[in-house]
Amino acid sequence: MLGFLIRLLPFWVREPLLIVVGSVFGARLLYLGGVEQSWTLAGIGALFLVFTAVRVHTVVQALRARRNPAPAASEDGTRPDTPVPAPQDPAPAAPAAPAAREKEPNAWGQAFAAVAVFAALGAAAFLGPKLLPSEAHGTPHAVSCPGGQETELPSAYKKSPRTVTGAELCEALNTPDLARLLGTPTETATGASASNNTAPLTDGKVALPEAKVEFDTYTVNVAVTYNHLSIAQYVKLMDYGNEIDVKKAEVLGRPAVFSSDHTMRIEIDFGSGGSGGPVGQGPLARTLAVALDAKDRGGYYEITVWSTSGAFPDDDVLLGITEKVLPAVPERTV
Repeated sequence: MLGFLIRLLPFWVREPLLIVVGSVFGARLLYLGGVEQSWTLAGIGALFLVFTAVRVHTVVQALRARRNPAPAASEDGTRPDTPVPAPQDPAPAAPAAPAAREKEPNAWGQAFAAVAVFAALGAAAFLGPKLLPSEAHGTPHAVSCPGGQETELPSAYKKSPRTVTGAELCEALNTPDLARLLGTPTETATGASASNNTAPLTDGKVALPEAKVEFDTYTVNVAVTYNHLSIAQYVKLMDYGNEIDVKKAEVLGRPAVFSSDHTMRIEIDFGSGGSGGPVGQGPLARTLAVALDAKDRGGYYEITVWSTSGAFPDDDVLLGITEKVLPAVPERTV
């Protein structure tokens, strides 16, 4: 149906329109083929460009023909510039007045109008989702982090005024690039939370702020523990824990360590008065712990990724998230 409608368009509207469409789609498909390393997309893009080149050649030939029209032959086989012997009649008849020539439409005007219309439609399609409110085209708003002044900070934060808060961690973690870094660029965060906790078994004396951003596929959590435990000591403690796949590293010039462990699962039965069942083992999570400073004088960041399916991205993805998030966290001292 679309092809039939295109064939009904005048030549000077149809051809420029096909040239613009072919060049835009061809260049886009070639780009996507190069980025995704897909020979199929690259081949389709090349076909679009070849199709466009043929159309350009057709338009060029048509323009040349309009600029340099060939002289038309007369009925007796002679051309208009060939002298014809004058008739010997003593009184030649007066030449008939030429018929009024119908004015042809301007080819350049038609071509420009076709390109302008297509450019306007393309701009509306590409810029519409960015300029219009997200409710207008069904795209949900990106979630926002909770405010930093909603609850009073524990005394551990007041004793150390330069301690980062959960809200600040959430702002650093909830970056627009987080979905792309996770390898799921089409996903939008479904939840963001922050808390200003204290480390367990410290009588509320050690600050432990946390922030979490959730997606359909993955959940990312970042926490900071302001204690005197260094990464070197942390690695030694892992020998007595349940961590697996422990691997030392260096991130942003600081000592770091990768490890894996299971999350906790708590089930609450709202149908029986809100009573909860026993704490169970949740999906496996991957964590990267990074020292607060290059000298490893104590305290560390922990960036953890997990999913309900139990899968998590490889260590390079976790490293990329850490290198993106940590520089955005306000500098604090223990």
